[in-house]
Amino acid sequence: MKNCELCNGLARIYCESDQANLCWDCDAKVHSVNFLVARHLRSLLCHVCQSPTAWSAAGAKVGRTVSVCERCVNDERSGREGEDEEEIDLEDIQVVPWSLTLPPPASSSSSDESVHSHKYSSLKRMREDDDDSGTSTSHREMVNCRSRRSVTAMKRRPPPQRG
Repeated sequence: MKNCELCNGLARIYCESDQANLCWDCDAKVHSVNFLVARHLRSLLCHVCQSPTAWSAAGAKVGRTVSVCERCVNDERSGREGEDEEEIDLEDIQVVPWSLTLPPPASSSSSDESVHSHKYSSLKRMREDDDDSGTSTSHREMVNCRSRRSVTAMKRRPPPQRG
């Protein structure tokens, strides 16, 4: 079994940049030092044989997860031929870094925020009101309203003066 380069615990992740096998705790300590080392791409080690797997992650703290290499998966599948168990589609599994810090909100003035908020709520409302034809209720109402105004404006025009 591979041991962590720092604490001699069980290694769970391999950092190519540091060329080091690390346990979860040491990986979090090393890769949370600054944003440059947080960008190191690390490979998860197989839970069975501890060889690097196809799953990789970057970030200050990678969530604890179990990964199995393709060879071990194939060995397991060949050992249970004929069983009708549901197979796991490994392409749909993602490893996502776990971050404790959120990015700071963009600064803007209160008037900008109200305009942005109004635009967002209008767009959201239009999207929620979409019918099966793809046209939103708000859009249809706006077109109907403009049509009514045009008709009303034509009715109210004074007749041309002849002179």
